Amino acid sequence: MPITFFIETVGCQMNVLDSELVAAGLLRKGFAPAADPKLADILLFNTCSVRQHAEDKIYSALGRLKHVKKYFPQKIIGVIGCMAQKDGETIFARAPHVDLVVGPGQIAQIPNFIDRIRAGETPLMELSLDRRGNHRHEVESSFDAYDPMRDLPARESPHQAMVRIMFGCDQFCTYCVVPHVRGPEQSRPMGEILAEVRQLAEQGCREVTFIGQTVSKYSDEEGNRLSTLLECTEEIAERSPLARIRFVTSHPNSMTRDLLEAVRDLPHVMPYFHLPAQSGSDAVLKRMHRGYTSGEYREKIHKIRETIPGAAVTSDFIVGFCGETEEDFQQTLRLAEESRFKNSFIFKYSPREGTKACELFADDVPEETKKRRNQELLELQNRICAEDNRAIVGAEVEILVEGPSKNAGKLKVLGEETSEVLQMTGRTPCDRITVFDAPESLAGTIQKVKIVRASAFTLFGERVKE
Repeated sequence: MPITFFIETVGCQMNVLDSELVAAGLLRKGFAPAADPKLADILLFNTCSVRQHAEDKIYSALGRLKHVKKYFPQKIIGVIGCMAQKDGETIFARAPHVDLVVGPGQIAQIPNFIDRIRAGETPLMELSLDRRGNHRHEVESSFDAYDPMRDLPARESPHQAMVRIMFGCDQFCTYCVVPHVRGPEQSRPMGEILAEVRQLAEQGCREVTFIGQTVSKYSDEEGNRLSTLLECTEEIAERSPLARIRFVTSHPNSMTRDLLEAVRDLPHVMPYFHLPAQSGSDAVLKRMHRGYTSGEYREKIHKIRETIPGAAVTSDFIVGFCGETEEDFQQTLRLAEESRFKNSFIFKYSPREGTKACELFADDVPEETKKRRNQELLELQNRICAEDNRAIVGAEVEILVEGPSKNAGKLKVLGEETSEVLQMTGRTPCDRITVFDAPESLAGTIQKVKIVRASAFTLFGERVKE
């Protein structure tokens, strides 16, 4: 029987990609994925430190494993990712049954660490250097590059893939721990990225998403920018099965004209932007150290929609940040109302140890006020989503079919005795989730779908048969 592993992932798309790369490394060693974490020989938690809730969830899960480890001492338990980098030895203190703590800059070494633990060397910890008190180049070097050529069996979908083009962040927003746990901003060489995209296309991948903490700031040592990378990827798409190119997450200050024109002019680049606003109040934005005003953010939204009519924009918001008044929050509501985001990710502020906000500002907005503001902004966003989705009813859109939806139910296709259809799911060019009945064999294809009804979160359609 092969050794089995299970990776539980919380957090952003960067964490999802990291888990995929770790899984690929374990598969290459002959290990097998476990369908049930309870049955896995190796249990890894890929963690997030952006919010306290994410950390609490992991520590709670580790606590429940204390007795499991007692009865199955050979089971290997590891904590990897951002919380590992942030908490380090604290994890062993709070959960002494953990065998492995590895930061995001050392995930390439995990298969070797597993071998050492199985040989009796435990616990093990490997972290990158702290940005405070160390020279930048030393910190950069301590974050090992790990973007190997991609293995199809490790990907969740054969038709879609994320490709890391940047690592780390230099924004130092006062609320954010990412620059400390992900390290300095570093761009991968464009040639290396394009080689990865070509391999994915050869495997039949239909959509790639370029990811990074501030992906719109991409600039490699040769001076290539994101717009150049998109142009070169477009050339690959013209000669391969690759049909869609996306990128997330952008920073408002690096949404340049050349980038907008590339999205406008390149047919395979989707008209979709994730552009976090965080607040509509200039006073709050200044305390957050975001580097722009609400007026400048509005101008970015205007430029996107002027250059690319019909483009979709999504956003992030933090409510209840230090010193946020009711008027500050009302300004955020006005920004969200005017901008009409496709959707927004809304969070209540929680202090993160090691950030400037934690050092400089009091967390002075009551929890009940944070909850109310979170709910008000969420209700506004849901109303906008419902209104804008209803406006699409009757339109025909192109969907990249991802596979069966979570609620897929089988039914026979009239006149085709051997065929079955499922409720399939996919996305429009603007990233709107769409479900419709179709044969499962259409997964990975582009289909024209007529939208017949809509909710705030989902479009419902009927396949247009040629």
